Amino acid sequence: MKNLLIVILTQYMTRIFLIGPKHDWKSIITDPQMFLICFSTLLIAAAGYIINDYFDVKIDLVNKPQRVVIGRYLKRRLAISVHQIFNVAGVLIGLLINKWIGLVYIISVTLLWFYSERYKRMPFFGNFIVSLLTGLSLLVISLQYPSNREMVIVYAVFSFFISIVREIIKDMEDIKGDKAHGCRTLPIIWGIRKTKTFLFGVIALFLAILFTMSTSFSSDLQRFALLSVTLPVLVIVYHIFKADTIRKFALLSTLCKITMLWGLSTMLLV
Repeated sequence: MKNLLIVILTQYMTRIFLIGPKHDWKSIITDPQMFLICFSTLLIAAAGYIINDYFDVKIDLVNKPQRVVIGRYLKRRLAISVHQIFNVAGVLIGLLINKWIGLVYIISVTLLWFYSERYKRMPFFGNFIVSLLTGLSLLVISLQYPSNREMVIVYAVFSFFISIVREIIKDMEDIKGDKAHGCRTLPIIWGIRKTKTFLFGVIALFLAILFTMSTSFSSDLQRFALLSVTLPVLVIVYHIFKADTIRKFALLSTLCKITMLWGLSTMLLV
């Protein structure tokens, strides 16, 4: 539920602070089309969580037994039905607003299914899909409201990279359950040490792109706001070096969430 609320809050922040105009925020909040975009995103994201939990029941019983809902509190058949209803409703609303938004939602629904059913168990590809969809949740707003699209792209790229880092860290955290059920994630096929090295490379690329993108900002304050995320990213790097237990990897995952929120909050200064 928290993740869904963050998605919706981020979409409204994107619409108000990146696309604008900021002074007209009351009209933006009450805009029916904006509400429908957020609502359809919410439906598809919720459906994605349901289908992911549906396929991961056995793995979650090992990694996070206290969080298992499907099969314990919600029947599997009912879960699939709710998943399908949410997806159909989300796509139809998207098509009603804009055919390109509808197309993005159709692609998202398809990717979420194959991610949960297959790609999550493959090295890196599943991480990439989740991160891509995270970035698309911002970009989809610019399909209906094209003003300042460059700024939206900057934050979509930021969200993409932080999400990739977090997804790989979660794979290291969940290695026990994933390995027991035949998954082939990076930590399983490479080991923790090589996966950490790969993560350092991803973070280095992320920071290089971040510095490059900051040049598109018109003021020093805006550039400083965006580049301020390098501080928590460096904290993440430090803890990656040190992490060697499930508890420490869980802490890293939380740090990635905090960094994501930190970065998105800089929209207030753009």
